[in-house]
Amino acid sequence: MQANYPSPSGPTITPFPNFDASADAVALNNALHAKGVDEEGIINILTTRTNWQRQQIAAEYQQSVGKQLKDVMKSKLSSKLETVALDLLQTPAKFDAHQLHYAMKGLGTDEDCLVEILVSRNNQEIKEIIKAYKEEFKSDLEDKIKSDTSKDFQKALIALLKASRDEGCEVNHDLADDDARALYEAGEKRKGSDVDTFINILTSRNATHMQTVFQRYTKYSKHEVGKALDLELSGDIENVLMSLVKCLGCKPGYFAEKLHDSMKGYGTNDKMLIRILISRSEVDLKDIKVVYKAKYGTTLHQAIKDDTKGDYETILLALCGSDE
Repeated sequence: MQANYPSPSGPTITPFPNFDASADAVALNNALHAKGVDEEGIINILTTRTNWQRQQIAAEYQQSVGKQLKDVMKSKLSSKLETVALDLLQTPAKFDAHQLHYAMKGLGTDEDCLVEILVSRNNQEIKEIIKAYKEEFKSDLEDKIKSDTSKDFQKALIALLKASRDEGCEVNHDLADDDARALYEAGEKRKGSDVDTFINILTSRNATHMQTVFQRYTKYSKHEVGKALDLELSGDIENVLMSLVKCLGCKPGYFAEKLHDSMKGYGTNDKMLIRILISRSEVDLKDIKVVYKAKYGTTLHQAIKDDTKGDYETILLALCGSDE
């Protein structure tokens, strides 16, 4: 399951050298109050500073101007540029907490958003999201998920929320063989699936161990794990377990596929596109770009260019980094 792509190269946004928060706060204020608003100046600062640096700029802005930077941006910007700019001002944990909140707000649920965030964040990130959710919405994320989901899908999300995955990179070969057999016996070998076994193994083992499990699985089955899940399950539980398999197998590959999904066909899933570009820009967006090009024969940069326009296109391309 582990794809052979070039070695990790990391984020597209790295700390800005000789960073000066107060100079940036002044420059942003000037850009926001320029005649017609200097969108280019705003985009340039927001997309070349890390989240930590943006937090310092926002604090300086508040101190020198006496207003919150996000409030001024809200009044001066509009449309999708406003959305991305405001999202960039949130800490990663708050950003994820807000994404989860909106995924469960009102009628219907954006299951893809719940799955994408919870399968891909590490233990520490999930704990920080739970804390941020409580602070922002004065309610418990687990309770909200329980009231908004049901059955096996709920069970899988709650297991992920426990944030108890082994995050080492040791492979226990005996256990890997046991896990592979357990997954086979819980799925293909029986009538109906023992979903609990899948949830337990896929939410608790480390990624390196699971890549070995996925290789061993083919000793028992003529299918790969992903294909077996596809044959056995459907709906939201298939989505979350398949996403776990893909994430554990190759996380950049998982996100490359999600980005492709967000732009394929008619129309764009802007929420998903923005969420992934922002959340991965300081983690592994360069790796995702490498996989994207290998998988889809075009650069992520070009795909964004073909699918978006105006200031929205400019800010997304800046997050994406060079066309390579």
